Amino acid sequence: MRIVFQGDSITDAGRERPSGRGLGNGYPKYVAQLLQKDSFGQEFECINMGIGGDRTWDLLARWQTDCIDLQPDILSILIGINDTWRRYDRNDITTAAQFEHNYRRLLEDVRANTKAKIILLEPYLVDLPAKPFREDLDPKIDVTRRLAREYADAFVPLDGMLTAACLHTDPKLLSFDGVHPEPDGAKLIAKAYVAALKEIL
Repeated sequence: MRIVFQGDSITDAGRERPSGRGLGNGYPKYVAQLLQKDSFGQEFECINMGIGGDRTWDLLARWQTDCIDLQPDILSILIGINDTWRRYDRNDITTAAQFEHNYRRLLEDVRANTKAKIILLEPYLVDLPAKPFREDLDPKIDVTRRLAREYADAFVPLDGMLTAACLHTDPKLLSFDGVHPEPDGAKLIAKAYVAALKEIL
């Protein structure tokens, strides 16, 4: 069973180029490790196609080669933080409506041209009260949840999950900058991912 991980630097996590077989140091690596321990009676091939800095626009540009042509059995997508971040560091705005339009095109293409089951992971922030990202990201989280109801076979509510984890864990142990996971954060994401995967196998 082929799992393709798609997304930005959170997924990329320093993966090997160009094949995607090198999983990097983020949650895809820990997902693969968990699946080695408990494969649920399946054999898994994990491919990481995340690219740091990507937005939904970038996924559209590479979707055929980096998703459709791979014909995944399971496709997961974690995207959105850069659609927000570029507003603040480059004044390059992706509105929530544009984000939804782009994301919907990706998902429609998957539905039309693969047999993949879809796992959507919502974008998130870990304890960033000093940054203004919430005003832009929250509508995109709402879009992701809405699209999950329409298209996803499983959904991983990372923003709420990581917010809850911060009640009992120092946020810096989960993410050094509020976005990119530390190992503890990546392992938490992986555990939630595998639980969602188990439900759709």
